[in-house]
Amino acid sequence: MKRRLFIIEEKSHPNLSGMMLATIHALKGLGDSGTIQEIEEKVIEQEQVTEEEQSFMMPDNKKPRLNYYLAWARTYLKRGNALENSSRGVWRLLENGSTITSLRETKKIYDQVFMEERIRSGQKKKNEQNESAEQINLEGSPDVSEDWKMILLNVLGEMKPDAFERLSQRLLREAGFTKVEVRGQSGDGGIDGVGVLRVNLVSFQVYFQCKRWKGAVTPKEIRDFRGALQGRADKGLFITTGEFTSHASDEATREGAIAIDLINGDRLCDLLKEHRLGIRVEKVESVEIQSEWFEKI
Repeated sequence: MKRRLFIIEEKSHPNLSGMMLATIHALKGLGDSGTIQEIEEKVIEQEQVTEEEQSFMMPDNKKPRLNYYLAWARTYLKRGNALENSSRGVWRLLENGSTITSLRETKKIYDQVFMEERIRSGQKKKNEQNESAEQINLEGSPDVSEDWKMILLNVLGEMKPDAFERLSQRLLREAGFTKVEVRGQSGDGGIDGVGVLRVNLVSFQVYFQCKRWKGAVTPKEIRDFRGALQGRADKGLFITTGEFTSHASDEATREGAIAIDLINGDRLCDLLKEHRLGIRVEKVESVEIQSEWFEKI
């Protein structure tokens, strides 16, 4: 059995250099690029992260520890010029990142970025000889490009259940569903609503469940939802502000069972942004004067 690059525990900090290397390996396995969800699922698969590890939460109970620290791993790799990400949330290995093969290399990036950030923030070194960069608390939030999602998820987490159901109803309508009904108050076996999705000449009746979740949805929740769908529909949709464990994702697409599509918090944020629901996107024009151009006239 191969040695794992990192271990996620309930309280202690993980080996971030190991998570950075695991992220590099995951991207290489994905063909050098991937979405956040694809990268995280690949890391879970390659490192054999357990369901228990995936369920450990940060102290504020707003994000699983695994996802939080993987976000920091991507941030450090990006600041170390090993990764880049597009406005659509797709991460790609850069030339510097594609050559990384060892923990020594990711540890070097970590130390370099850590010291640069420390100098930039004006902090002074204290007890440098006894201080381990891997044990220092990571404050704030990871990559700036993901900050808006954290803010949005906090807002969604404060919504009342019925308001979140109405938001899900509006989102499905914007996405092309018709006859969208919310049934959250009926106690209908975990089903919060139903809608009709037309694809070319074929229509599908899709039942959905929408939950404000401060953690990882497990296979049990998927099985319970599927049980409520039996005899009613050929497809279900599970929307959450949280995450899905890898086993929950596997259960959702289990062969021979009703297929359930999953929308996690990250994807939900992207959809709300795409349809401009509660989000205003402003494009800032940047003007640069090229003095040398005028000198050559």
